[in-house]
Amino acid sequence: MTSTHQVSTSTAVTTVVPLPVNRDAISGSSVNKQPPVWSLDSNGTSTPPLTEKCDRLGRQDGICCKELKGEDDRTLIDPDVVRDIIIGLSDGLTVPFALTAGLSGLGSSRLVVVGGLAELIAGAISMGIGGFLASQAERDHYRFMRRHTYSRVMRSCIGEMEREVYAVLGSVGVDESASQAVANCLWKVEDEPGFDGRTPAPADEEKPSQGMKSQHGLTPFLLKFGEGMEEIPNRRLYISAFTIGMGYLLGGIIPLLPYFFLSQAIDALKISCIITGIVLLIFGTVKARVTGAARNIWGYIWGAVSTMAVGGFAAAAAYGLVIAVEGSSIS
Repeated sequence: MTSTHQVSTSTAVTTVVPLPVNRDAISGSSVNKQPPVWSLDSNGTSTPPLTEKCDRLGRQDGICCKELKGEDDRTLIDPDVVRDIIIGLSDGLTVPFALTAGLSGLGSSRLVVVGGLAELIAGAISMGIGGFLASQAERDHYRFMRRHTYSRVMRSCIGEMEREVYAVLGSVGVDESASQAVANCLWKVEDEPGFDGRTPAPADEEKPSQGMKSQHGLTPFLLKFGEGMEEIPNRRLYISAFTIGMGYLLGGIIPLLPYFFLSQAIDALKISCIITGIVLLIFGTVKARVTGAARNIWGYIWGAVSTMAVGGFAAAAAYGLVIAVEGSSIS
């Protein structure tokens, strides 16, 4: 009797109305159940769960804000991958095209093919190694800064950490009391056993040693939001090298294609200019799309024309230089 009385008293205090029992679920019927929705202005003594708070009950159409669509709902690709593709393709379309245009002034397609292939293979390998080394340097710099920041956090008092957290959050509108609460919460996580920023990084950063909480606490917070730095996984090094190298190789083979079929370099150059110009226009348009730079039709036009202009200028400069040298007295 006592427990029944306590349950009835607790039910009388709260103002949250329980949902009706789903008899289909009890009977084992496979029905798609939606999670309960709590109104944002509920005045009951029970606190609504964070994952179930929504203002759809206050909207006339009853639609959740997650289901509302904006004017531009493009899903962009990983910016690091996009950056590597742009670097590889833009250099591949520009440098070999300029080289073949310059060698075309000598008149022999065979010479253009041999020189172009040599530059293409060497350039692809060089670009891939450059992407690998750049990502490796970025990863090593992050690891150094993580050890340095952790050491500074460990020798500083909570007051200094509160000031640093407020310097980061205050600039985006968070008040001082909330910043202090965040700093204390992160400080407790940092002070827990198992986190040691001085521990040497394992061979694969995506499989940290047991107990190492490298993504929690003040150290990663200050690095990510204070310094704008994030961990570079090891696989990123190889993805970057492969993406840049293959982009350069695929982009560079396009200007060379006409020279395989035409013996006169000048004739092949004309077709190469047309093909490469079209590809540069397409590449500029796609680049404006995947990077989100184009907001309207003029954005696509500018991306296409500017990309083609860069490649055309480089090719014209190389061709003009070769003609000038050939026409001079330099032997």
